[in-house]
Amino acid sequence: MAKPHAVIVPSPAQGHTNPMLKVAKLLYQKGFYITFVVNEYVGRLYLQARGPNALDGLPDFKFAAVPDGVDFGDALPDPILRCDQLMKDLPLPFFRRFVHELASSTDVPPITCIVCDGNMKFPLKVAEELGVPSAVFWTPSACGMLCYAYFHKLVEKGILPLKDESCLTNGYLDTVIDFIPAMKGIRLRDFPNFVRTTNLEDVMFKFAISKFDKAYKASALFLNTMDALEREALDAFSTMFPPVYTIGPLQLLEEKQMLQIPKSSELENIGLTMWTEDLDCLAWLDKKEPSSVIYVNFGSVARMTSKELFEFGWGLANSKQDFLWAIRPDLVLGESAIFPPELKTEIKERGLLPSWTPQEKILRHPSVGGFLTHCGWNSILESIVGGVPMICWPAWAEQSTNCWYLCKHWGLGMEINNVEREEVARLVRELMVGENGKRMKAKAKEWKKVAEDAVIAPTGSSPMNFDNLVNKVLLSKFPNN
Repeated sequence: MAKPHAVIVPSPAQGHTNPMLKVAKLLYQKGFYITFVVNEYVGRLYLQARGPNALDGLPDFKFAAVPDGVDFGDALPDPILRCDQLMKDLPLPFFRRFVHELASSTDVPPITCIVCDGNMKFPLKVAEELGVPSAVFWTPSACGMLCYAYFHKLVEKGILPLKDESCLTNGYLDTVIDFIPAMKGIRLRDFPNFVRTTNLEDVMFKFAISKFDKAYKASALFLNTMDALEREALDAFSTMFPPVYTIGPLQLLEEKQMLQIPKSSELENIGLTMWTEDLDCLAWLDKKEPSSVIYVNFGSVARMTSKELFEFGWGLANSKQDFLWAIRPDLVLGESAIFPPELKTEIKERGLLPSWTPQEKILRHPSVGGFLTHCGWNSILESIVGGVPMICWPAWAEQSTNCWYLCKHWGLGMEINNVEREEVARLVRELMVGENGKRMKAKAKEWKKVAEDAVIAPTGSSPMNFDNLVNKVLLSKFPNN
């Protein structure tokens, strides 16, 4: 009962839950009792994907499936409806009731702190009621979050809203935005795609702005990034928000911490995924030559049309490169992701199409030499850790900003402008066997070393920042601190 107790609240999306679970494991390794709160309906998806014991946890690492006012049944949460729900604080009464019952229980240690996803405010209100410190985890990049912080300025300067739909195609999106620190030369099209609206009452535009309103209170903010990668954006934040801690890449920080526990530890087996991972693809990769395979994955939210699916498929086939493409069941809008027979025949010897994959392991596999990605922040960091350059097809939220940084600042990416088979084939060949691809692979090795230095080196900033976050914030009111 002398343990500190952290209540962890992720946003119910795969790309948000994964890094938050790493944070929970790191805190557990620091001696915290963990209560990891998932939505009731998302909890069902985890059980379907990982089996009936997926949420059993450990004696001091508990999962709790809590209702929050909206139930999507067995389907994945609609992201727009979900954000509207969060903006209205619909989960607040359910979460408040759960936490107050937890706080009055004699079976768990008293609650020490609440750690929540940056998409949420309701856990912060409950933390304030309990009188415990809170920390907000921003799962996007610092550069993406900096763009969100300036949405209101785009409105004040008359840049938004768009006058009409023609602004999407008449060059208006190429307007250079010159008043944001750390983003010299950024265009309106490089902002999170929620700016592409003619209506300031649009749910996602309002949700983006709401991240930074005056009601947003927390003891500290922390991000899954590293100082050397996003230094200028982080400097800009230092005058805008409470203390900001960088603790990434979390993948490496978790691995470093895990070295201190036996390999057989049950903690290693705790995971949350909405789809069952295909582990046979690793054996397929084992048979391939070094750096000969391009890995393709568009994340857990991005959707495409059947025409785009076929263009990507034929482009990969025509590139004559081996590829591994994770095609989740709901990737295609309103249809099943099924290729025509002639395309299946063409890619039979060179392509593998599992539905979901262990991405962190794949991007560090010696056979993987490139990554075709939607530019989600988790995917970018995992690619940097693996030393793998990228082809970028941003689809949602701040992925456009991530893509701009990858291509213009970090030298790690090439953007697909048109999803046409010729363009896809050209870029894949250039990445895998072209001169530009060679330069990008060399740059990827440099950034991989930077990531390792941030975490593994004796003077690494990320573990030091994590320790400061724990000791100065999360344990600030713990009796034995």
